[in-house]
Amino acid sequence: MRLLQLSCAVVLVLLLSPVHAQENTNNSQPVVNTQGGLSVATADGDYSVKLGGRIQYDYNQSELNGTIDEDDIDIRRARLYVSGNLMDWGYKIQFNVGENKGGTPEDLYIRYKGFENLSITIGRQKEAFGLEQLSSSKDNSFLERAAASEAYTPGRSEGIQLNGQTASLNYAIGLFEDEFSGTGTSDFALTGRLSSAVVNNTDMLIHLGLSHTSRGGDVRSTGLEAALVAGPIHLQTEYFSSDNAGTDLNGYYLQAGWILTGETRPYSKGIFTRVTPLKSTGAWEVVLRYEAGEGKYNDIELGTTDARALGIGVNWYANSYTRFGLNYTSGDDQNSNDNGSELRARLQLAF
Repeated sequence: MRLLQLSCAVVLVLLLSPVHAQENTNNSQPVVNTQGGLSVATADGDYSVKLGGRIQYDYNQSELNGTIDEDDIDIRRARLYVSGNLMDWGYKIQFNVGENKGGTPEDLYIRYKGFENLSITIGRQKEAFGLEQLSSSKDNSFLERAAASEAYTPGRSEGIQLNGQTASLNYAIGLFEDEFSGTGTSDFALTGRLSSAVVNNTDMLIHLGLSHTSRGGDVRSTGLEAALVAGPIHLQTEYFSSDNAGTDLNGYYLQAGWILTGETRPYSKGIFTRVTPLKSTGAWEVVLRYEAGEGKYNDIELGTTDARALGIGVNWYANSYTRFGLNYTSGDDQNSNDNGSELRARLQLAF
């Protein structure tokens, strides 16, 4: 039933947007763009609709203490979305048909963009917390997010959020329903983030960021983030600390990458975006990541624990839409001395 409702909503938006475009007599001829999805807009951009999505087809083999636990080929993510503008109002409807979700909504919101350097978003959306979490899964250099990112970042929730940008500063604050409080009551979370490209020119980018969330009255988490891009070299790190009902937790990761074919990792509005190859032969990237502390090490079969892990990966960006990735990560549980590892390969099509 939920999938049917979402499908009807998508059809309704697709039908209504062209109608509004036709009513605007000064821009009666729509502009069609097929770069990065299919979009139709009026010449002034006041009315638009865009259809896009991603498919991530994975193979993963995981081991715990030398014994294979997982050996699977499956759809990691399969998402479709429709987004667009109606004058000063924007919208996005994205649902997941992968991971046995059966059409679970990922993003479902309405956004007002009529203020200068400020937007107001109401609905299901990402809470502004963490660099790796806010960067899309289709654009991150590693195929899966670090254990600390998985453990401390809240992800998507229902709520209202204010976002804004200046020349170099990005800021956001929002009030959300805390879906993961576990109390069975309507607890709320207040989440905010500040980030800045303190240096951003043709030779170098230096990014700094700070996030904080207070959830349900007894969980407070803070994230610190930093990144450097110098030509084809990029570095990234995040440190998280949390007071969870009197229990102090912390974790971090350090990541480095080198785009062998000379491209620079793109950056926009406080997050990283997808590498675009400069040549028809595509772009090649190698990445290395070290992670430690309390986190969710589920990918290497250790679960939520205090662990240390080292990962290495290679990506081939065949074109602007297609990516092949291969990662290997191995780690040790600092509490039980268990050892876990994962080999993951991915074919991704994002449009």
